[in-house]
Amino acid sequence: MEQLDLKQLHYSPNEESNSIAIIANHMSGNLKSRFRDFLTTDGEKPDRNRDGEFEGTFATREDLLSHWDDGWTVLFQTLSQLSEKDMEQTVYIRNEPHTAIKAIQRQIVHQANHAGQIVYLAKMIKKEQ
Repeated sequence: MEQLDLKQLHYSPNEESNSIAIIANHMSGNLKSRFRDFLTTDGEKPDRNRDGEFEGTFATREDLLSHWDDGWTVLFQTLSQLSEKDMEQTVYIRNEPHTAIKAIQRQIVHQANHAGQIVYLAKMIKKEQ
């Protein structure tokens, strides 16, 4: 994402595909929802507008990258505070119980999938560059 300008970050190969900006917006929203108050509240927060994560644009590259960083900051702050014992605690995602470690693993898969989409789109845009 650092190698792309704002127009490139908003590029979508077709109307049914998401741009890097949209994917990053969704990933950040997902991280904030899942990892804010991780051990004490459901991972699908009532104030999250998931559908809204797939709409709109960012006015600047800096706004997008700042929003992206905000989601990762929530994740890494939460992970840094967890103990080994916390990993066995039950947490909920959409009212479905998971051990904390299972919820984290679920997020790793989700985030990795979207990261792959970002890399694929960026390679399409940058080509041999």
